[in-house]
Amino acid sequence: MNENVKIKIIMVEDDPEWLKIMTDFLSGYSDLEVVGTTNCKDEALHLVKHIDADVVLLDINLSENKRDGIAVAFEILTLTKLKVIMLTSLNEEELIIDSFAAGAVDYVSKENYLEIPKVIRRIAKGISPMDVLLKDYARLKKEEQLIELTPAERDVFDLIAQGYSMAQIEDKMFKTHNTLRTQVKRILQKLKVKNRAEAVKKVESKGVFGKYEDGNDK
Repeated sequence: MNENVKIKIIMVEDDPEWLKIMTDFLSGYSDLEVVGTTNCKDEALHLVKHIDADVVLLDINLSENKRDGIAVAFEILTLTKLKVIMLTSLNEEELIIDSFAAGAVDYVSKENYLEIPKVIRRIAKGISPMDVLLKDYARLKKEEQLIELTPAERDVFDLIAQGYSMAQIEDKMFKTHNTLRTQVKRILQKLKVKNRAEAVKKVESKGVFGKYEDGNDK
């Protein structure tokens, strides 16, 4: 990265006081620029699609008693190639692990906010010693979602994930409609989802989808 180019940051944080403090704090560095701020999911998804940025600072806890920041991280990374750094006031190992599964590249405790500029610079430069480990971990978490499927069910799921319709899968795999419908039903039951779209989203999110959305925190 050119040293004269500022690192552009989007901040997603539900606490307005903390959001202002951090915006002022980061704006005090000549190489950092906060280009967008919001306190909600929908606006965050709008900002990442329409504002030129490098890094997203995302609160893991966007609303009371929820961990919906993790689900938002996954959606941001589905839409863009931005680097997501999670901010947390919590020290729960499962939340941190799920953040990495969702695609976040790092996390910083709010207590250690003085470290945030350093982490932003390192991530923006593409320096992340955890990259290989995180990619391998994400791959394993994805496979973990499919472990209960039989080989035949896995073949069907792979085609669903590639966007094939039921009719196309029937033709490609030489299956009858009833056989395929039964296999898809078993796949949905094993993945604990309602439909094929949810099945794909759950697997692609490495299990994050549904866990931290709509108040779920299991």
